[in-house]
Amino acid sequence: MAKAASEFHGILIVDKPAGFTSHDVVAKLRGMFRTRRIGHGGTLDPMATGVLPVFIGGATKAADFAAAQDKAYFAGFTLGCSTDTQDTTGTVVETSGRRASAKEVEAALRQFEGRQLQLPPMYSAVQVNGKRLYELARKGIEAERPEREIELSHLLLADFDEEGQKGHFHVTCSKGTYVRTVVHDLGVRLGTLAAMHSLVRTRSGRYPLEEALPLDAIQQAADEGRLAELLRPTDSLFEAYPAVTLDDAGWKRAQNGAFIDFAHAEGCPQTRGAVCRVYYGGEFRLLGRVDALDRGGLALFVQKNFR
Repeated sequence: MAKAASEFHGILIVDKPAGFTSHDVVAKLRGMFRTRRIGHGGTLDPMATGVLPVFIGGATKAADFAAAQDKAYFAGFTLGCSTDTQDTTGTVVETSGRRASAKEVEAALRQFEGRQLQLPPMYSAVQVNGKRLYELARKGIEAERPEREIELSHLLLADFDEEGQKGHFHVTCSKGTYVRTVVHDLGVRLGTLAAMHSLVRTRSGRYPLEEALPLDAIQQAADEGRLAELLRPTDSLFEAYPAVTLDDAGWKRAQNGAFIDFAHAEGCPQTRGAVCRVYYGGEFRLLGRVDALDRGGLALFVQKNFR
């Protein structure tokens, strides 16, 4: 017998196909799982493919945490032209005859590593005065928008064809980074123009592309009543955090939203700011954070309840 919709809780790692929006993927999965309690952990443009974590049932409470985690991409770029969308799905607005060498591209990419401010593209979902930028862009309106702090922790040129002025690079970046804007800015730094022609998300948080499932495989599992087998537990998102086990007294305090003494939280690090996976009765219950008490000393506080 097929699993009841209300019983599905967990994380599904999807390999998003080109041409689909992240919303399209969620809509398709709502039909397969027969529930509206589905969300994703980080938007991918229709051009992009790769890792899209999808959260189902009670796991939807963790979607914002996934969106905030670092992500890795394999990006393709073409020098010599720019478009209104900063990728090759847009309209070419300018061209340049200036050519770059592989060494120049490699050196320019290295200069982007680290923390920096990035100006979001007009064709993006960023809101300014209650309006999505892409809505304004479609009306031909260029809006002022604030720069946002991002971090590019790893940039590596994979290949560059000097004849065709096309190449690919690997990048690991923080939440809110627009890789097509990195490509656009790379062109500026090289004294030419650039547009992104492909993008693959190769990792989202701890989930690599090798573990992502194509939609047809998920559909087959749905047809065979095996969807539950594809779901990761919610706590798999937080494996980097230490595990803490509460006793009966600790769990009672957690349920009431009160702080928990370390005596009732086995394995809890006694370092202010430490985030923990918290278990009771063998089940993942919440995320906890170690913080200071008003009276002095430290204790474990509920950061996010997943039950």
